[in-house]
Amino acid sequence: MRRYWQLYLLLLIPIIWFIVFRYIPMANAVIAFKNYNPIDGVWGSPWVGFDNFANLFRNPVFPRLVGNTFILAAYTLLASFPLPIILALALNEVRLRFFKRTVQMVTYAPYFISTVVVVSMTILLLSPRVGLLGRTFSFFGAGQVDLLASADFFRHIYVATDIWTTTGYSAVIYLAALASVDTSLYEAAKIDGASRLQKIWNVDIPALLPTASIILILGVGNIMAIGFEKAFLLQNALNLSTSEIIPTYVYKTGILNANFSLGATIGLFNAVISLVLLLVVNTVSKRVTGNGLW
Repeated sequence: MRRYWQLYLLLLIPIIWFIVFRYIPMANAVIAFKNYNPIDGVWGSPWVGFDNFANLFRNPVFPRLVGNTFILAAYTLLASFPLPIILALALNEVRLRFFKRTVQMVTYAPYFISTVVVVSMTILLLSPRVGLLGRTFSFFGAGQVDLLASADFFRHIYVATDIWTTTGYSAVIYLAALASVDTSLYEAAKIDGASRLQKIWNVDIPALLPTASIILILGVGNIMAIGFEKAFLLQNALNLSTSEIIPTYVYKTGILNANFSLGATIGLFNAVISLVLLLVVNTVSKRVTGNGLW
């Protein structure tokens, strides 16, 4: 530590950040077990034990919230997980550097577009009166179809926009993994007469498995922590049966209705489920592939 004190000094900054903004706030999760009110504060509010959890589980909305959150998160993970791998494998086979860089830039750029802008673009595109898709339906005599007002289409719209914004960014990780593959393996495959598909199957995909396993584990661990912003912005009274998920309900209950104890209870329950999923998937991955977070 004395020899490399400069590096430890740089490391100290993110450590302090995590302690102040991640670990210290964990203590305030105790309001999930209290009848919190701002006057008495976190530690002065009366203790109610597991009453908030009991009220949560008895809430008739609770099963629908958990179901909507899990279905939307699982749908997003299953649909978006393989696409960056496919894109990375395809780009790795491109030999024309200008075309490869152009495709990378076009697919990578949407990641930096604000969620609000993405949702605004989606609403304009799907608008039944002025949107491109709405005009297309009208042109073919289908009338004005409002997809945003349909609960059946909410998940498809959410996942489609998520794929558009994240696929190119996620592919960069896999491209970096492919860049580290030993070139002698490609030469050996070529000498053995392997086709492009055989080379991808026997060389590229095994090289991507460790990276893909870690990303999948992290994705499953965050499966219940699906993004709040996009779901809330795409939400309306007509698609509420599928768009109401745990994060949006926590916002409405904990912030708008000032029921901070119930909001913290839902958030704590969500975190525990995510932790259990993370531990289970990591254990399975370690046994099946030998790769894991620890």
